[in-house]
Formats: sequence, structure tokens, C-alpha cells
Amino acid sequence: MHWQVIVPLVLFLIIIFMIGIWANTKVRTTDSFLQEYFLGGREMGGFILAMTMIATYGSASSFIGGPGVAYTKGLGWVLLAMAQLPAGYFVLMVLGKKFAIIARKFQTITLIDFLRVRYNSDFIVIMSAIAIIVFLFSSMMAQWVGGARLIESLTGLSYTTALFIFASSVLIYVIIGGFRAVALTDAVQGSIMVIGTVILLIGTIIAGGGIDAIMAALVAENPNFITPYGAEGELTPLYVSTFWILIGVGVVGLPQIAVRAMSYKDAKSMHRAILIGTIAIGTIMFGMHLIGVLARPVLPGIDIGDKVMPLLTLKVLPPAVAGFVLAAPMAATMSTVNALLILVSSTVVKDIYLNYIKPEASDAQIKKASFIVTTTIGLAVVLFAMNPPDLIVWLNLFAFGGLEAVFIWSVVLGLYWPKANRYGAIASMITGMGLYIAIDCLAPHIFGMHTVTLPIISSLLIFIIVSLATHSKVAQEPHWLTNKTKS
Repeated sequence: MHWQVIVPLVLFLIIIFMIGIWANTKVRTTDSFLQEYFLGGREMGGFILAMTMIATYGSASSFIGGPGVAYTKGLGWVLLAMAQLPAGYFVLMVLGKKFAIIARKFQTITLIDFLRVRYNSDFIVIMSAIAIIVFLFSSMMAQWVGGARLIESLTGLSYTTALFIFASSVLIYVIIGGFRAVALTDAVQGSIMVIGTVILLIGTIIAGGGIDAIMAALVAENPNFITPYGAEGELTPLYVSTFWILIGVGVVGLPQIAVRAMSYKDAKSMHRAILIGTIAIGTIMFGMHLIGVLARPVLPGIDIGDKVMPLLTLKVLPPAVAGFVLAAPMAATMSTVNALLILVSSTVVKDIYLNYIKPEASDAQIKKASFIVTTTIGLAVVLFAMNPPDLIVWLNLFAFGGLEAVFIWSVVLGLYWPKANRYGAIASMITGMGLYIAIDCLAPHIFGMHTVTLPIISSLLIFIIVSLATHSKVAQEPHWLTNKTKS
């Protein structure tokens, strides 16, 4: 075991648990358990909002899986990854003030809450819940695997033991602290992610003898490593440009990111978060993926891509510094999985349990259900993570694409297009989900494009066509902003 590395990580976990315990006092004393547990009382300032968006978006895929792919594909993957730079900007600018105002007006707590109020459709609620549970299960599995890989690399413990250690750590503080614990720990974790990225990038460059020496070694092994097209020329301009839909513009449709746009305190906080978030996410995404490429000459022969980042850190940095830097992927993994746990838990409790099973549930019953659901989901993901893939990034990207194909147009058009209606939304969501799964299973990268491209384009066209065709059917209903049915 690398004890000098492990001690800083243990200290990091202690701080996280202390924040969770403090947040639990808010959960226990609040007048509105749902508002506090699932949205932190809508009190996030600019810095915390920026950090929680970064920490939620920058996951094990960014810190462990992403560098692993860059290690095998070269600088082309760095170019591709930079499409993530405006992710937070797009979410807050597209959803922004209007989304937050409507969320407060109707007291919506989840994305499905918003869709229920906007479209007044039980079918949309049920379908949305299924989509979130199915796709986020895949994404959470990627986070469990990433955390376990990190602990495995540091301690020499078996993957299974490492998985249970990581899962236990996350579940305890998420269950007791709720959204406020998630947001506050994200502020700590996001800061560590930025600083750790810079330190590791500098250490890798020094260990490789400088940029010139590293580039020369890459060219000697395979000249394609320093081109935009990947080691085997697989990153074509069409594929890269359509991949940007997945990790750039399409991020607006991710429920775990969109819900952050409900929880900030005021417009000033939102504007500050856009600036801080764009700088921080640019630093992390560029730095970590570039590190993956630069690691190839420094640490050759890695067969499991997800081990590149932890093994490189141990090689190029002093133990104590390595412990701090390795808190970055641990932070990224923990922050993402806790956000996903809260989101899936809120989907089951708020959108299913309270709407259809026990609408008259007391605050105590809601608390009990929330704790039970969060624990059950976490343990279920652990079981599925027992047999991990070699590169977790693909699990995460699969979940991203599925959620975007289902939600992006029902959210964006629902906010800004008055003629959008439940029929268009239902047709769009069914088209997006069905086409995405079919293409992913039968013809990935169809026509040289990323899998998500055709589902997103098709679901947009279907939404517009069906909404226009059925506009007369809903024309006599009250406008959704004045209709508080079921809200």
C-alpha cells in the first residue's frame, strides 16, 4: 500500500464526512424536507453553483476514463474533449433565469416536476422516470467502477474490496446530508479537481523531459498520435463534429445538470457561475485529456486505460503530492455519483411515490422513503459494477446520449415554444429513446456520425410536426403558466 499517498486521501474523506454531518443538521431542522434534501433550499451562490456543475459533469469519465482513451488515441481525443468547454455556459444561458423562475413559481423540485407542470401528462412523468433510472444507472455504474479502480491501484486490494469501500463512503454522506451536502462537498471537490489537474500536467511534462521530447516520442511510435484524427484515423471530421452534440450543446438535456439551474440563489449567482465554471471546466477537460496523451511515453504499456491516471500520478509526483492530486479523481467520482444518487432518489420519491403511490405521505414518511430508496439504488449499482468494462468512459457517454435524446427538446421547446404540447413531447421522447437504443445496438456511428446525432435530429422534427398537427386539440386548455393542475 502507498501509505504516504493514502493518508491525504483519508483526510479528504474525513472533511467530506464532516460536511455531510453538518448538512444533516439542516435536513433535520428544515420546514421543507423535499426542498432541502433535493435542492438545498435553492440557496447556492455563484462559486458553489459553478463548482457543483463542474463536479457533477466532470466525473470518473473525465478524470479516469477520458485520459485512458486519450492514451490510446492521441491529441485528436483532446480536441474532441474540448467541446465540453461551454457545457455549463449552455445550460445556464439556455435554461437560465426562466427555468429558475418557473421552478420557484410552481415549486418544482425535479426536472420531471417541470415536465409534469408543463405538459400535464402522467405518461411523460412515467416515461421520464424510466429514462432517468435506466440511463443514470449506467452512468452511476461508471462512477462506482472509477472509484474502485482508483482505490485498487493505490492499495493493492482486490477490485471487489475496493468497490465496497468506495460505495460505502459515498452512500453514508449522501444519505445523511442530501443535496446541500452534495453541493458543499462539490465546492471542495471542484477546487481540488482544478488544482490537481494543473499539478499533474506540470509533473507529467517534467517527467517526460519537456513537451518537445514527449512529442518526438509520440511521433516515433505513431505519427497519428499528434494529428486530429486519432491513432488509427478513426476520428473523422464528421464524427468529431457530431460528438460535440453529445458533450457540448446536448448537455442542456441532462437532468443531473439541468436541476442545478433550479437551485441557485439569484441572477448574480448565475452570471458568476457561468464565468467561473467555463474557466474551471476548460482547465480540467483540456488538462486531463492532454495528460492522457503525454502519459504514453512516460508510462508505456498500460493495458487497462482506466489505470493510466492513478499509475501516472504515483510515478511522476512525490507521494504526499500524489495523494492530494489523486483526491481529484476521487472527488470527481464521488461528486458525480452523489449527484446521480440524489437525482434518481428524487425521481423515485418525488415523481413516483408522492404522485402515484402515497400523495398524502407525511414528512417523516418521505424522509424514510428517501433514505431507503437512496440506499437501495446505491447497493443495486454496486452489484452491477462487479464485472466492469476496461474503459468506463463508454458507459458514461452511453448514458449521456440516452438522456439527451429523451429530454433536450421537451425541456428547451417546453420553455420557449408556446405551441409545444404533450403530444409532441411524448412523440419526441419515444422517438429519441427508441432510435438511440436501436442505433446503439444495431449500427453504432451510423454514416460515420456519433450515435446520438440522428435521434436528436429526428426527435426535434417529430416534436415540431406532432405539436403543430395536434395544436388545435390543446388550444382550448389553459396556458401552462396559468395552469397549476397537479403542481
